[in-house]
Amino acid sequence: MAEQARTLAMGQDEARQDARGIVEAPFGRALVDLARSRPEIVGLTADLGKYTDILPFRDAFPDRFFNVGMAEQNLVAVAAGLARTGKIPYATTYGVFATRRAYDFIAIACAHSALDVKIIAGLPGLTTGYGGTHQAIEDLALMRMIPGLVVIDPCDATEIAQATAAIADHPGPVYMRLLRGNVPVVLDPAAYRFEIGKAKVLREGRDVGVVSTGLMTERALDAAAALAGRGLSVGVLHVSTLKPFDAEAVAGFAASVDRLVSAENHVAGGGLGSLVAECLFDRGIAKKLHRIGLPDRFIECGSVPHLQARFGLTSQRVAETIAGLV
Repeated sequence: MAEQARTLAMGQDEARQDARGIVEAPFGRALVDLARSRPEIVGLTADLGKYTDILPFRDAFPDRFFNVGMAEQNLVAVAAGLARTGKIPYATTYGVFATRRAYDFIAIACAHSALDVKIIAGLPGLTTGYGGTHQAIEDLALMRMIPGLVVIDPCDATEIAQATAAIADHPGPVYMRLLRGNVPVVLDPAAYRFEIGKAKVLREGRDVGVVSTGLMTERALDAAAALAGRGLSVGVLHVSTLKPFDAEAVAGFAASVDRLVSAENHVAGGGLGSLVAECLFDRGIAKKLHRIGLPDRFIECGSVPHLQARFGLTSQRVAETIAGLV
């Protein structure tokens, strides 16, 4: 069997073929740096410390780390209790477990009481080959419906590190997707600044504008660069915060391009694409929107590169989709 077609073990990462820099465990590293000056920060996991990059925190602050075992509802409930004592808990698990198993606990124990709990959710969308049981492909749609919950989908190692620090200063619950292991550096840490609720134009364009979130921003930027060689001017607006949603930035970006595309590592309905469509409708902007995302079904097991290519999430497939619209 070809290496490309092999589904990796849970702790393994897909090898990257590009020349971009990478950072190992950017979330765990950033949390350690933050916790050195913030004694109120504590870390929790539901027996997934190794796979959610929180082990650096455990090693640095063993007395401030709690493993509740395979019990995601307890994870959120314990985090809520710690928040009531003045702590700022960062609780890690997989996105599917946080959303499907502990949804009511996040909604009521955390959001209803506006508690300072940060849910860090691994394996978003097609970042694992373990099929529908482990691929959080609907989490953004679910979590943006909870009142008062901030929802973040970072692009790369730079944004993960910056967002990890920024959410500590936000008074209230946060759900943040996590790219784990060796995470690429796409955004220049010296130039880029993450802000909750603010979208950022990363590339100007005239012909097509791509509104992207999470790892799809890297794909959008690569596709835009490739299409520039074919005479197409493609802009990229990175929306890292799904809630609160920067509708003004999206509306302004939409007005600056001829055609509009959304791109997300998530089902095409209910997440970023739906938010963009709502924004256009609410403001009376008559512009056709093409949504790049996953179909309305559970995705099979397989290697991550194979699955991302099959379902249109690679840079090449994004470029092909955009070119087909012009």
